[in-house]
Amino acid sequence: AQVVESGGGLVQPGGSLRLSCTVSGFTLDYYGVSWFRQAPGKEREHLTCIDERGYADPMKDRFIISRDIAKNTAYLQMNNLNPEDTANYSCAAVAGLCITAWIGQDYRGQGTQVTVSS
Repeated sequence: AQVVESGGGLVQPGGSLRLSCTVSGFTLDYYGVSWFRQAPGKEREHLTCIDERGYADPMKDRFIISRDIAKNTAYLQMNNLNPEDTANYSCAAVAGLCITAWIGQDYRGQGTQVTVSS
């Protein structure tokens, strides 16, 4: 099984990005998918998660999680970004319902870098 993130890059303050998390080897409809981020020198932070119950655990109004079961892909829409959002953003999946702990996830991606700067 594999989890691959994409869509990161450099964005100006106030801008938006949509990250993608494409999985293989399992199907998203039976898994809770979370987005995390880790900035240099800081602990990894759980942002939001989606599972069979739908949209769950919304940590930030600016970050919206969604998924396309047919494409086996989850997304993180990030709006009104600011320099404090600069971090490596990772996706992870756990069988069943969402959990917020990174170490408890069944599958984890390597992440995609997001840099917010003018």
